[in-house]
Amino acid sequence: MGDIEAPDSTQPRQSVLLAVLPSKEFATSRKGMLLIAEVVVSFLSFVCFAASTAAAFVTVPLLEFVAAVVLMFAYANKFNERFTGFLWPLTDFLRCVTASIIYFIVSIIAVSKYVGSSSKAAGIFGFIATIVFALDFYLIFNELANFLKDGRQTNEATSRQQDEFSDSDSD
Repeated sequence: MGDIEAPDSTQPRQSVLLAVLPSKEFATSRKGMLLIAEVVVSFLSFVCFAASTAAAFVTVPLLEFVAAVVLMFAYANKFNERFTGFLWPLTDFLRCVTASIIYFIVSIIAVSKYVGSSSKAAGIFGFIATIVFALDFYLIFNELANFLKDGRQTNEATSRQQDEFSDSDSD
């Protein structure tokens, strides 16, 4: 009677944790690493701003942290492939552009106006976040430009073929 084995209670917890975390394939991709870096730097910046005298700027890293987590979850679960009516690259591009600009402005203010060491740390993490977000929007911009350029070349080739066919049919 005393030899009854208790069920392994760690198994459900591990499967729930693995379901929430992004896959190894996504985490090792360029987009996955950038989103993970954005999440980490935004969280560190949020903590530093919350502990500093520049706590008025705590909303910026909090919103960017939440937005990066949401997009990381969406990309990791391939919602961008399932919901094609939503302009994922454009949304991600605008998020990164606005985040880098706002982080840059807030970081300059935190470093120059406030004297506490946590304000300086928040400013430094803000500058790092600016670089990470700027790198992300630069890469997104290049992908969009290449996509549009390839699409334009494909459309020009198709229109040339249609012109050739229409000329030959009119004879």
